[in-house]
Amino acid sequence: MATNRRVARVAEMIRREVSQMLMNDIKDDRVGLGMVSVTDVDVSGDLQHAKIFVSVYGTTEAREAAMAGLRSATGYVRSELGQRVRLRRTPEVIFIEDSSIERGSRVLSLLEQLEQHRKEHPLDLETDHQNGADAALVDDELDDGLDDEFDDELDDEFEDEFDDEELDVKN
Repeated sequence: MATNRRVARVAEMIRREVSQMLMNDIKDDRVGLGMVSVTDVDVSGDLQHAKIFVSVYGTTEAREAAMAGLRSATGYVRSELGQRVRLRRTPEVIFIEDSSIERGSRVLSLLEQLEQHRKEHPLDLETDHQNGADAALVDDELDDGLDDEFDDELDDEFEDEFDDEELDVKN
């Protein structure tokens, strides 16, 4: 079993090499439909498996096509990693779509909407108690909507991650 430091170094080398391959070497047109970037690499402790998290910018169809292209290029990526990264055994490669950037930008836009709403409807309880109460209710509704949406996205993410781990165990 490799040390945590070695696992982190191998993961960084894989991330760098796969990013380079995405820019220069993978010729599949489906991968080129969306802008693809490697966000993280998770390498198992025995260095036998590597989960490569990629973020794909573009439409839903472009993201699906890019992920299909990456899955079909898995063998090529693994063989190239074997030549570029000197390890006793080249890890098995799995591409996983990472939507954290989209979720983050969605949360930021919701926060900006909340801030804009607060600027347009300032809370002034001293002059008009009823308007202040209404503004507070609207803020609470926006906050609740943000919480519910974020909770739903987190639930979806954990379900997807759990499903991925089940697939790994079965294989």
